[in-house]
Amino acid sequence: MKRKGYIILIFMLQLIIFNMGLANESHPKREFRAVWIATVNNINWPSKEGLSVGEQKKEYIKLLDEVKDMKMNAVIVQVRPNADRFYKYPNLEPWSEYLTGVKGKDPGYDPLKFMIDEAHKRNLEFHAWFNPYRVTFKKGEKLPKNHPGIQHKDWIVEYGGKLYYDPGNPKARNFTENIIVDVVKHYDIDAVHMDDYFYPYKVKGRNGKLLDFPDYRSYKKYGRGQGIENWRRENVDIFVRDLSKKIKKAKPYVRFGISPFGVWRNISDDPTGSNTRAGVTNYDTLYADTRVWIKNGWIDYIIPQIYWDFNFKPAPYGTLVDWWEKEVKGTHTNLYIGHGAYRIGSSKSWKNKYELIDQINYNRKEPRVLGSAYFGLATLVENSYNIKNNLKYGPYKYEALLPQTPWIDTVPPKPIKDFKVYRNRGEVKLIWENNPHDYVTYYTVYRSTNPKININNSENILGTVRLEKGKKNVFLDKNIVGGKSYYYAITAVDRVHNESKIGKIKKVKTN
Repeated sequence: MKRKGYIILIFMLQLIIFNMGLANESHPKREFRAVWIATVNNINWPSKEGLSVGEQKKEYIKLLDEVKDMKMNAVIVQVRPNADRFYKYPNLEPWSEYLTGVKGKDPGYDPLKFMIDEAHKRNLEFHAWFNPYRVTFKKGEKLPKNHPGIQHKDWIVEYGGKLYYDPGNPKARNFTENIIVDVVKHYDIDAVHMDDYFYPYKVKGRNGKLLDFPDYRSYKKYGRGQGIENWRRENVDIFVRDLSKKIKKAKPYVRFGISPFGVWRNISDDPTGSNTRAGVTNYDTLYADTRVWIKNGWIDYIIPQIYWDFNFKPAPYGTLVDWWEKEVKGTHTNLYIGHGAYRIGSSKSWKNKYELIDQINYNRKEPRVLGSAYFGLATLVENSYNIKNNLKYGPYKYEALLPQTPWIDTVPPKPIKDFKVYRNRGEVKLIWENNPHDYVTYYTVYRSTNPKININNSENILGTVRLEKGKKNVFLDKNIVGGKSYYYAITAVDRVHNESKIGKIKKVKTN
């Protein structure tokens, strides 16, 4: 009886620790860790319109340093918020007003090239985030005379006082597809990303009733007699399918990912839907049938926006993670979860400083959940409710490589033949040459006190080094303890995160 009571006591203590968000955490070797950087309305960057080029660059670099400090490994940056652009090429739409304060005004540099270069210096993946159909963000906003929406008025639909490209117009769809593919061709991005804005969220009219999207002109022309809602879903499916093909034709290694609203369909509308009571769904409200995209392999990853807590009755966090986890089973689509970091402190559940940490730990118990993305970068940077520290010293204590995409490529680079090790006061320096004629994007440096280094243990990852052509690679290990023996190894990793085997292991004994 005493032994049984002792076991029960231990179990209760473990349960209490888990509920505090401090459970024994597994630290996966591979995990997607990303933040959204929103440019629309100057949410994250630039902080306001009209900053100088130097000020814009300084702000962005500071954001990336914060992201890297939290051991994230990817940024999702909004480069086309409203049929405008943060890139020099293609120049078919006006420069974004969020750069200069004037829509169409040249900012004096190429923001996208700068943003990609700075992300890659820190070995952060750069996912270029496009809004496919939104043309204006504010009600009554006017377009420049040379805007495509003025030149092709039949592409434009006004809804709730805002303008949109009509998803049912094939020419408007192709225009957007080709702009995105031109960016893929011109820039060294790692992925094309979209969020939940396909057909817009419903808005209410003056009588309080929901307004229908006024696409009757294109429906009459292209609907082919099918129901209008099925036709709208088909329009989005065609866009996703065709864009996927064009991206892969341009650069096969560039991934295509979408972050939809967190609920596909409620179980009351479809027995295969989630056990939720959401007022909005992808399928019925936004005409986005995520299931079709996943099953057909049109997207490489999906990040459902599950911005709710575990106790939110209409759509509990755990219920939705479980549903999406089953949805991607046996497919060629990686599942990451979108977290509402901006909600921290907004309600009783979100005032629990471990709510977000508990969500990450929950994800890690689901075999097909391969990482997370966070909306609300400012909340993380400002360390609201100690969230930044709880990430850094909790689930993100160690760095992680990104998940693989075996349907794109499975061939790893060749191992590193050799590297040099130099011991100096308080640090160890590693230097090595790039592999000639090999597809290497970056290197991972490992260290262990065991001569048989386990590279599957994230605790042994010291860091990563982005390849720079024509330069030697250098890594400084400043976190050493005197009187110990350390063993070092380096692996080569390609663009889709296939990793080489260990070549050599070198021992260093510190003073």
